[in-house]
Amino acid sequence: MKHRMKLTPLEIVRPTAPSRRARARARFLTGLTVRFEEVGIGDVAYVGGKNASLGEMIGALAAKGVRVPSGFIVTADAYRYFLKANNLEKFIRVTLKGLNTHNVTDLARRGSAIRAAVRRAPFPKDMVREIEHGYAALEKRYGKNADVAVRSSATAEDLPGASFAGEHETYLGVRGAKAVVSATRDAMASLFTNRAISYRVDKKFDHFKVALSVGIQKMVRSDKGCSGVAFTLDTESGFKDVVLINGSWGLGEMVVQGKVTPDEFLVWKQGVKNGSVRPIIDRRLGVKHQKMIYGGAARTKIVATSKAEQEGFVLSEREVLVLSRWAVIIEDHYSKKSGHWTPMDIEWAKDGMTGQLFIVQARPETIHAQRDYSKIKEYKLLEHKNAVVTGASVGSSIAAGKARVILDTRRIHDFKRGEILVTSMTDPDWEPIMKIAAAIVTDKGGRTSHAAIVSRELGIPAVVGSENATKKIKTGQLITVDTTGSDGKIYLGKARFKVTSRDIKHIPRTRTAVMVNIAIPESAFETSFLPHRGVGLAREEFIIASKVGIHPLALLNFSKLAPKVKREIEDKTKGWKSKVGFYVDNLTY
Repeated sequence: MKHRMKLTPLEIVRPTAPSRRARARARFLTGLTVRFEEVGIGDVAYVGGKNASLGEMIGALAAKGVRVPSGFIVTADAYRYFLKANNLEKFIRVTLKGLNTHNVTDLARRGSAIRAAVRRAPFPKDMVREIEHGYAALEKRYGKNADVAVRSSATAEDLPGASFAGEHETYLGVRGAKAVVSATRDAMASLFTNRAISYRVDKKFDHFKVALSVGIQKMVRSDKGCSGVAFTLDTESGFKDVVLINGSWGLGEMVVQGKVTPDEFLVWKQGVKNGSVRPIIDRRLGVKHQKMIYGGAARTKIVATSKAEQEGFVLSEREVLVLSRWAVIIEDHYSKKSGHWTPMDIEWAKDGMTGQLFIVQARPETIHAQRDYSKIKEYKLLEHKNAVVTGASVGSSIAAGKARVILDTRRIHDFKRGEILVTSMTDPDWEPIMKIAAAIVTDKGGRTSHAAIVSRELGIPAVVGSENATKKIKTGQLITVDTTGSDGKIYLGKARFKVTSRDIKHIPRTRTAVMVNIAIPESAFETSFLPHRGVGLAREEFIIASKVGIHPLALLNFSKLAPKVKREIEDKTKGWKSKVGFYVDNLTY
């Protein structure tokens, strides 16, 4: 116990008193490492948000069938001990003094200096022994030279209004004790990535009231399978009765970073709970031309996917239902712990060697959980224009400004406040300019990509997965970004639009039952927040036109069609075994 350091109370996290389990284990903890099984959600100040949540699920939800890979944790105490042993805190304070995070070049210079100093500093010998001992125990459980994910877990992470998503580094496919020690130090250095420094300043977090714990978790071989994310609400509208699942082949970084447009599944929660015949209400095939796999000494590499992978869904119907059931279990558990509805942001992975599904992370969703649904702001375009680019819409608003096409983070210093960022995809390194953008447009990514998540948090519109925005739009062009529909649209020029704000709490209740008409399925979730007493009319012909997009007779008589029409239908029905099945699924979902 001689190296156990006193925890500094976090004013923002406000951790609960140590659990009975935590007090009971205190007699044998060194304060440097601990197993996942020994921590829970009350230990955020000790092991960070990510690790506390993993420990909570392993301890509380394994009996309910939720499968989570285990491992061990290098604690926040160990991080502080490491800084103190190398007198790094003083160096970091001096380096950050007088920093203006809007000066991107200066931010990069200071951040690089801090990370280099942390990586050069040696771990204390007893800390190295503890990490090696933890890895040896993991090898006994999972096999010699077991591959692990080394994941950062900040003590001010996954809070309402401040997700810290992607701010710190994760290292995948790490093998051997020495490599784990090195990756752990690199993860600690990532507390001072340029984007993390900037994010803490924006959210008014003290750099030294945030510590970094590191989780060493058994790697799921999703490089040979698939992976993705799941949200226990609709990410655009905040509709809480569905589970949204995104997935792509290989390691999950491709989905999170927005390098692919993932497959998307929408599942009705109540249908999962009551065993409904059709709880899956929608599925969409993504654009999955690449996947990330193990890459030898480089740990990972990106390769092309096969034609079969591109044209097939990553999950079977049974697997979608398993993940949905787990997501509902996780949400119910965290809602009971918090005393109120707590929507969850979950990462999942499928091991391609065993065929097993795993949950590898879960944290509270931080955007819609705080939304006031009584306040509605409506954006309406006042003129007809033809879109030059379309993609998946994020948010429900309209913005206009000059486009700035940037394909490399080395050019982000060219970006000016109020411009519209047009790029291939974003990752956390782009955040210093994303927060001053009027809107964001990307070629790649889905509704759960980095660009989408950050845009929601910033409250700006984004169009993701457009495929060709960087080719169709030029720097300096005045453009309008419209995300009021399910398809986001970009128009050339500044389109006229109006904004109407309403407070639906003040709309009087009528004796006549006011109901809504639904013509476009995608509008149903957003419409559900309006004051109404149900759906009065669902326009089936509109659903066929907008959702199916193919006349039923063309599907029934497919063999008799002209070759060109056949090719178009084949392209639209990829992922379905039969043309009739495509029609039935899309009409009934």
